[in-house]
Amino acid sequence: MKYIDEYRDETVTQRLLDEIRRAATRSWKIMEVCGGQTHSILKSGLDQLLPSEIDLVHGPGCPVCVTPLELIDKAIALASRPDVIFASYGDMLRVPGSERDLFSVRAAGGDVRIVYSPLDTLKIARDNPNKTVVFFGIGFETTAPANAMAVVQAKAQGIQNFAMLVSHVTVPPAISALMESPEVQVNGFLAAGHVCTVMGYWEYEPLVKKYRVPIVVTGFEPVDVLHGVLLCVKQLEEGRAEVENAYARSVQRDGNRPAQAIINQVFEPCDRPWRGIGVIPQSGYKFRPAYADYDAEQRFPEVQSIETKESSLCISGQVLQGLKKPNQCPAFGKECAPQTPLGATMVSSEGACAAYYRYGRYAESQTPKIQLQESEAGLGV
Repeated sequence: MKYIDEYRDETVTQRLLDEIRRAATRSWKIMEVCGGQTHSILKSGLDQLLPSEIDLVHGPGCPVCVTPLELIDKAIALASRPDVIFASYGDMLRVPGSERDLFSVRAAGGDVRIVYSPLDTLKIARDNPNKTVVFFGIGFETTAPANAMAVVQAKAQGIQNFAMLVSHVTVPPAISALMESPEVQVNGFLAAGHVCTVMGYWEYEPLVKKYRVPIVVTGFEPVDVLHGVLLCVKQLEEGRAEVENAYARSVQRDGNRPAQAIINQVFEPCDRPWRGIGVIPQSGYKFRPAYADYDAEQRFPEVQSIETKESSLCISGQVLQGLKKPNQCPAFGKECAPQTPLGATMVSSEGACAAYYRYGRYAESQTPKIQLQESEAGLGV
């Protein structure tokens, strides 16, 4: 299929749904890893149209949602400093910290700026030599190359008043952690197509072999998602466990080697805490020693002692592990809403709770409807 509208075609969607109904003879729990896929599923009504045998559960694939509370509080502390210009993607400004968010800091006079590329922050740094510009570098492997390039450019251009607060996480260790958990019961995964565009899917092959679970690389439109579900169901029904690529128009097995090279030049793997989940070994990136001067936590060591406090009502950790649906949270749509969020999953553009709120999934059973005209792909930050 060449044009994007074809990936939202109702006739093709219905044909794939029929194929899935014919293929599924048992109940299967399939996790879509990416929050962008979650929003596409909810917006298009696929969760209501799939046969009852297929239960789509939502994984920890929203980088905004899994950014640990301690880093949000560190970001707030840095943004509150008069000698700092704090730059971030817009998603992060509404994410609640222990007591407030970055929008509150901005409203109180903090210099908090929304940028669309980390390279934008270098110009801000050049234009403001008397302040340190701190960029909030979050995301999965998708945004890591651009963030790494910004650091490389800063070093090459001799920009000293630039730093990055790093909260990068990676997908394969998260899948491994989910499969190791005795609580999580997932039969197959839909892998995030944009992450695999950068990293390829060779990293998933050892996971498939170890855990005997199918992983299908999947795109973001309704037809993409259903194609991924169909391939996953066929594998499960046939007793197979393989990595399959249902997003071949963008993804190759080896991924984007130059992008991987710039990541590896600037960052190295490290243990990383995930909000609501805990520490996942070797699941994040930190600066290599050659670029440690650009680490905001090292440049402002006073933020390292910040204490955090999570909401006692928020169950976003269970949502991110696929243990609960957002509408199973007692606070959903009540104490927790986009205007008064208890957790990041309610305000992120890829958050599962935000998707359930936006598309009216207040009850666990809804009247099916199809919305195929404006399906959204996640940014994969």
